[in-house]
Amino acid sequence: MDLQALFKISYGLYVIAAKHQEMLSGYISNTVFQVTAEPPRLATCCALANFTCDLIRDSGAFSVAVLSQETPQEIFQRFGYRSGRNFSKFNDIDFKIGITGAPIVVEHAIAYYECQVIQTVEVGTHLVFIADLVDSQLLDPVGIPMTYAYYREVRRAKAPKNAPTFLDPKKVTAR
Repeated sequence: MDLQALFKISYGLYVIAAKHQEMLSGYISNTVFQVTAEPPRLATCCALANFTCDLIRDSGAFSVAVLSQETPQEIFQRFGYRSGRNFSKFNDIDFKIGITGAPIVVEHAIAYYECQVIQTVEVGTHLVFIADLVDSQLLDPVGIPMTYAYYREVRRAKAPKNAPTFLDPKKVTAR
């Protein structure tokens, strides 16, 4: 089996964020999708090991920031390669608190969605959170969304270990 074929599935890149009590955290996700249009529902996938996973479970809410293709690498390092357990990801970044209490990253975002969890599905090492859309805003109508293909092929970046698309290099078939 050639696991590199999985890189041909199209994804966007997002910051998923949550707050419980006074704790804020977020992570880079490439797994956000619309489930239904009526009512408007989205889903995201989160590693059980992510601190933000605990915050989403505890609060029942999360936000999704659609990142621009121009997003600097520092945002990916901040939200994708560091744990919110021992690093304050929201220091010195532009965000707001939404109606559910979830933090919403607006820096380098072209749109955002705020979601209330209605169902959680365990899928091994990850949870899929299915949620009602409670608020959204288009921040930059001409902005181009960052895709995982662009991130991998143009930026030459790789998914962090907790990402649903992470592939152990030892298991990937050589070309």
